[in-house]
Amino acid sequence: MTDIQINFQKLIKERAWSSLKKELTKMDVPDIIYLIEHSNPFQSIILFRFLPGKEATEVFSELHPEKQGEIIDGLAHHASRLTDLMNDMNPDDRTALFEELPGKVSQQLMQLLSTENLKQTTQLLGYPEESIGRLMTPQYVAVKLHFTVAETLQHIRRFGKEAETLEVVYVVNQQWKLIGDLPIRDILLAAQDEKIEDLIDHKVVVLNAFDDQEAAVQIFKDYNRVALPVVDSTNTLLGVVTIDDIFDVAEEEDTEDFHKFGAMQDAIINPVLATVSFLYKKRVGWLMVLVFMNVFSGYVMSRFENVIETVVALVFFLPLLIDSGGNAGSQSATLMIRALAIGDVRRQDWMRLLSKELVVSLLLGITMAAGVSLVASFRAPDIIPVVALTMLATVVVGSVIGMMLPLIFTKLKLDPATASAPMITTIADIMGVLIYFSMAKWFFGL
Repeated sequence: MTDIQINFQKLIKERAWSSLKKELTKMDVPDIIYLIEHSNPFQSIILFRFLPGKEATEVFSELHPEKQGEIIDGLAHHASRLTDLMNDMNPDDRTALFEELPGKVSQQLMQLLSTENLKQTTQLLGYPEESIGRLMTPQYVAVKLHFTVAETLQHIRRFGKEAETLEVVYVVNQQWKLIGDLPIRDILLAAQDEKIEDLIDHKVVVLNAFDDQEAAVQIFKDYNRVALPVVDSTNTLLGVVTIDDIFDVAEEEDTEDFHKFGAMQDAIINPVLATVSFLYKKRVGWLMVLVFMNVFSGYVMSRFENVIETVVALVFFLPLLIDSGGNAGSQSATLMIRALAIGDVRRQDWMRLLSKELVVSLLLGITMAAGVSLVASFRAPDIIPVVALTMLATVVVGSVIGMMLPLIFTKLKLDPATASAPMITTIADIMGVLIYFSMAKWFFGL
């Protein structure tokens, strides 16, 4: 617990409200968010109620949905404050809030909205879950082709206060069809009497309201934009999506992929809140599969008992060799799953990826074979060829398995992240044991 947290807890305990409010005014919004997020429900509500209206809206929009719910419960008996909070939020933030809250609570809060805000929120909630339409805000600035720069600047001064971003101004025709976009910098540097139609190049990158949010992440990444317009199938301008919303989506997707990679197919925002039965059910299946798969390793070893009895030194290098294959496979799988998740690779690229992985794993295998040969030269020089060739083979096989499993899972329309490290390691272990003792049997003529 930080000194700041301790200080605010003391002020709340002593009911030193004037001092508390004074201390809050000295803090930046990110620090206030951190403080509220790491306070208990009672303290969070107290802290939030002492924030000025505009600052409260900004803080509330960035809080975790669970903490937002706590504050809404705490403000339930303060209808005017709650009404102001709901109506002052940006439409996209308000939509995200209503998505997270229970339906009954959302309906109660929607009754607090003004007619205009209710219409906007209902429209945004009408788009499919995780669609770009749920992210967009209708608060933007649009101008017509015939506007001059002077008229455009006047228009921006009049309507820009409500816009979520002023980095870009959008150009539409009389039917509100999107024609182009214009950076505010170009407008400021142009002559006052120039017309907008002379400044735009009619090239514009757009998002479709019904596309998946992940598509927006990739487009923002490819075109390096801070905001993008959202249109429908008729190219009518509906709203804009800003980079801060895209950061949130990217973070959620990365978190989900991380949890899935650990063989937990449902992303848990806060594992502390998950029940024991939930965690058990999500993990026991994979572990049981791996238990039975490991039986094969024991079976393979039992088939080579005579080799082990003849060359006992082989046992010393067994863990090193099979672990190296599993580690190489896990590395390869991690890179592949990440690349699939962010769209850097597609299933069609498998042949190119395979050839590249073979070259990389071959180089890795040669390097690691040299290392294990050095170790064997001190321990058992007579088995250097066996351990060197086995290391080379297991690293190559493990790497290829790690690369191909995510692609195979994707082809079968299964989540590639379920090709988790334990599964790849187990397969690599079985292959490593088989390669090692087969190589030894051949080398020693047993």
